[in-house]
Amino acid sequence: MISVSDTPLHRSSMPSPAMIERPSLLSASSGYENYRGFLNLLYVILGIGSSHLVIENILKYGLLVEFDWPLRFLKDPTNWPSVFLILLINLFILFQYWLEIQLMKVTSVKKLFIFFEIINVSLILIFPVIYIHHRQPNAVGAFVAVCLYSIVFLKLVSYTHINYRCRLVLLRKKHDETNSVVISNGPIVYPNNLTIKNLYYFLLAPTLCYELNFPRTQRIRKTFLCRRFGEILVISSLQYCLGQQWILPILRTLDRPLHHYSILENIERLLRLALPNHLIWLLLFYVYFHSTLNLLAELLCFGDRLFYRDWWNATDLYEFWNRWNTSVYDFCKRHVYHPLVDHYGFSRSLGTLIVFVISAFFHEYLISVPLRMIRPWSFLAMILQLPMGLAVRRVKNENKTYGNIAVWVSLILIQPIAILLYIQDLFYRDFVKH
Repeated sequence: MISVSDTPLHRSSMPSPAMIERPSLLSASSGYENYRGFLNLLYVILGIGSSHLVIENILKYGLLVEFDWPLRFLKDPTNWPSVFLILLINLFILFQYWLEIQLMKVTSVKKLFIFFEIINVSLILIFPVIYIHHRQPNAVGAFVAVCLYSIVFLKLVSYTHINYRCRLVLLRKKHDETNSVVISNGPIVYPNNLTIKNLYYFLLAPTLCYELNFPRTQRIRKTFLCRRFGEILVISSLQYCLGQQWILPILRTLDRPLHHYSILENIERLLRLALPNHLIWLLLFYVYFHSTLNLLAELLCFGDRLFYRDWWNATDLYEFWNRWNTSVYDFCKRHVYHPLVDHYGFSRSLGTLIVFVISAFFHEYLISVPLRMIRPWSFLAMILQLPMGLAVRRVKNENKTYGNIAVWVSLILIQPIAILLYIQDLFYRDFVKH
């Protein structure tokens, strides 16, 4: 038996859906944001593509990963000078602490102690150059040592600057009893912060900006620590394997100067190097800025965990550098940019340029010193981002999506260009010259 509602006549008389003006879901004007399915598709494609590249690489070059590298590091005495260099940094730290104690006590000859502080901090950057040139340690160990020296340099600059400002405030309060300026809002006030424990806590803390009172957490979460430690172990091992198996075979194909290759050959090598290099760079970001710094913060009950912002959404290069490393950004803003602009009357543009030049110097310092050769490639790569940033900003003004794509393209291609130039110079220094 067929009901009336099932007859074709009845179905045709049913009201049709209302036809209104509606954009397609993939249009920007739709406001639709749930693209999780496409993200999952991207994961699948990356997984399949990466598996193919791994198999192809092993079939072509064989298994190149050296699993006995930690044992060889312990057996090779040329690696140990870097460990000794790291230990020597405590001499500079303790001397700076002693100078701060003297400045707090004395009422005269303060300029002499301040001069010694400037010399001591400057020697933190000069000493590794002389030591590494003389002892010639392993480049990897030297790089770790130079990174630590650079971090300690920045931290002691902040430590010295904040204590100097606290001394000025304390001096004003002594001469003017009505002065209501507060030196510190926390339980520790100047000069009670001048202790070895306070200094070394700051040196170990995941920040470059000194405070008399840092935000603290109540307890240490063991599960959180185990998760971060596991990430460090796994991702560091993956980086090592990718470097050995994927990047080194590409670099070993360089057997003559780059200008002896055709333009297409150089572009092909650059594109082959860009993908594994960027993958290792992303892993380095996660293992250092997320896993390692969170591990340190948890062990020290350090409360401020904003080590980076959403740099992946940056629509121009200036946004990227402001969000990529908040510790360095806060340091430059607090101890370089604001003093230059507010105290010395520099323009905002000149202050920004000086900050960028300082950042470019440290990028070059961290590479040239461990390799024991002074080259301008990393410095130039940073400086070139100033005009590139202006170009990307114009693209951003047209469309923010295009600006974000331009940022990614610049990040992916600039680093491998510098790497190829450094490898060429190393090849000529260590092989062709002999």
